[in-house]
Amino acid sequence: MTFNPQLCRNESEVESKLIVNYLLPKLGYTPDTWHQEVAFGRIRLDFLAFAIQKIPFVLDADSPLGVVMEAKHPQQKLDKHIPRLKRYLISLNLRYALLTNAKEIRIYERFNDDIQLIYQCSGEALDSHIDEIKSLIGRGSLKEKPTEVPSVIIKSQDEQIKPTVQISKPNLETRRKDTMKAIAVYHNKGGVGKTTTVVNLAAALSKKGKRVLVIDMDSQANTTFATGLIKFDDEEMDDIKDCNILHVLRSEELYPIQQVAKKSQFTNPEISVVPSHISLMNEEHLLTQIDYCKWMLGQKLEAVKELYDIVIIDTPPSLNLYARIALITADYLIIPSDLKPFANQGLVNVKDLVKKVDVFRKQIGKPTLEIIGVVACKISTNSKFIQHTLKNRLEKIDKKYGIPVLDTVIYERDDLAKCAERVMIVGDLEIPDPISVLDFKPDSVASQEFELLAMEVLEKIGMN
Repeated sequence: MTFNPQLCRNESEVESKLIVNYLLPKLGYTPDTWHQEVAFGRIRLDFLAFAIQKIPFVLDADSPLGVVMEAKHPQQKLDKHIPRLKRYLISLNLRYALLTNAKEIRIYERFNDDIQLIYQCSGEALDSHIDEIKSLIGRGSLKEKPTEVPSVIIKSQDEQIKPTVQISKPNLETRRKDTMKAIAVYHNKGGVGKTTTVVNLAAALSKKGKRVLVIDMDSQANTTFATGLIKFDDEEMDDIKDCNILHVLRSEELYPIQQVAKKSQFTNPEISVVPSHISLMNEEHLLTQIDYCKWMLGQKLEAVKELYDIVIIDTPPSLNLYARIALITADYLIIPSDLKPFANQGLVNVKDLVKKVDVFRKQIGKPTLEIIGVVACKISTNSKFIQHTLKNRLEKIDKKYGIPVLDTVIYERDDLAKCAERVMIVGDLEIPDPISVLDFKPDSVASQEFELLAMEVLEKIGMN
């Protein structure tokens, strides 16, 4: 059997003629060891082949050795797909990936938190190089691979293609000098998974080596509670009322971020949190009379930009002053949504508020707020809903409201509720002791979804 790339006129033919009919059989994969259209959250792999078949297969740290195969249209450039391929391999704990548009065949290998191009050849030369490809990702070869990452990189012998290019990982010290990024998490409708998104995204980013600061701007203080800072049982023991986000906003010279932020051990590594308090509710009308309060948070964050890589700002589900301050301060916006009708209608209000905020940002010399996108949260795990309704709702966000949608989906799972409801008993008292889902159950699907979200966010803000 030979392969002719000229016969592949579209992506479907790349899948059928190149991958299904040629590569998989040549590489020793039988129909029971490969799967097409594999779904994991919003990740959709074209093909996933395993050296050792496991039914059902689980994509975790104990996954059998496998290879992802992604097919693209013959007219598409492969370079644009590298960041997403990297996210697939890292998040799904897989080692190898083949990326092709029929004209070119590339093989990537994961090295810790990065990927490297280890082989490439043209589609026209595929027949003469199939044995080399088989030695890398053939089923028999994968079975014999050592568990540790090898140090030798095999290069292509195809002279028509450029030499292998290694994708280098930036030095950690260089990353530390990157500009601090501030992300607001906002929707004017409540109950859409905003707090869950904020705290677990913060935990996931922390585990990616980022120094994270969370700022709670909501008077309900749900994020303050969810990060384990409310250990008191009544108002007499309240240790937050005299030092919280309110004090940051209303004082020019006092209450710097370093003084107000508290260490939270709800995740490991720990993060810093500027807590909120119910007193914000009564103080809003007074703050509206203080002009500088709208940009005070931004100024105080500027003073600690060397201490944090990412700031996540939780917001109230309203159009009030605190929501405006958050959007004025942030560089980026994430919009959690359960995709239900009222949440969708609320996107109109979100867009209107962003427009108004952008006018003010322009006046103070800040660029417009960049919307990273809507992240679907609290989504039903019902298979029929996922296959039919969810796809339609996600497409509607972009088409009807003109807002991008993130690939990651956060489904409604018991683990998310259990980790937030943890308590510890101290004497006769029941003290809240919440923990992130990534620490509560690291190998859970919910944990992996937030890892995916963190990777996607880092990619969107240029910190991956």
